[in-house]
Amino acid sequence: MALFNIRVYGLLINNQNQILVSDENIKGHFITKFPGGGLEFGEGTMDCIKREFIEETNTKIEVLSHFYTTDLFFISAFNHTDQIISIYYLVKNIGPIQKKIATIPFDFSSNSVPTAEAIRWVNIAQLTDADVTLPIDKIVVNMLLQQKKI
Repeated sequence: MALFNIRVYGLLINNQNQILVSDENIKGHFITKFPGGGLEFGEGTMDCIKREFIEETNTKIEVLSHFYTTDLFFISAFNHTDQIISIYYLVKNIGPIQKKIATIPFDFSSNSVPTAEAIRWVNIAQLTDADVTLPIDKIVVNMLLQQKKI
């Protein structure tokens, strides 16, 4: 039976024109994505991204605006019976990020507790869609870069 899998992500850009990404080992796959994750039953999308940011960065955020919702068909990389619907918001942190920020990709040792997840900043001036793994994130990167040229 096919299911819809709703994912919610936050685009956090700092004063140095850098965007926050999350490097993760998910089921043996090393991916770089934007902070965020799966919508839970009974949860709104803005509540989801706020919860996900607390889980992934130990930081509270404010949602600024909607950025993108998938308008194409995407199948889950991890469950081939799920259709992925992703929603992206521009967000800002309310306070300082409370998790150590890595300086190199997949530096899981930067965490005080060993996990297969690390966050880091990427300069938007050098950002390309090759910096993220998921196909929908690649679309979002290109949209973001187009907006930065305007």
